[in-house]
Amino acid sequence: MAKKPFTMPKTLGACADLVFTLRQERLAAQKVVDEIGEREQAVKKHLIDNLPKSQAGGIAGRLARVSITTKTIAQVKDWDAFYKYVLKTKDMSLLQRRLGTAAVQERWDAKKPVPGVEPFNVVDLSIVKV
Repeated sequence: MAKKPFTMPKTLGACADLVFTLRQERLAAQKVVDEIGEREQAVKKHLIDNLPKSQAGGIAGRLARVSITTKTIAQVKDWDAFYKYVLKTKDMSLLQRRLGTAAVQERWDAKKPVPGVEPFNVVDLSIVKV
């Protein structure tokens, strides 16, 4: 099926209506996607809980084969000890480079500077139904 080319509305008012309509369509579609995802997770949990561990090769239906896999992930048990290790070794590769934006905003609101961090204005669009 050929995709119909998108044409921008001629007036800004029509653009406002279109962005509102498209957001409503996206939210409705996202609700459907979320419901499907919930069902998918429920079936996965059911398979994990009920697939006999002796069947290491998994189980197959007519469309797919599933098997249980296990992987080890890191989980911090003692944050104080972890931070102490990072500060001692200066091994920043153990951390992700992501700013705690809420914590920075709290400091800015209290008029406290955060060295090395500067504000950046993001332009967005506020959309409300009339």
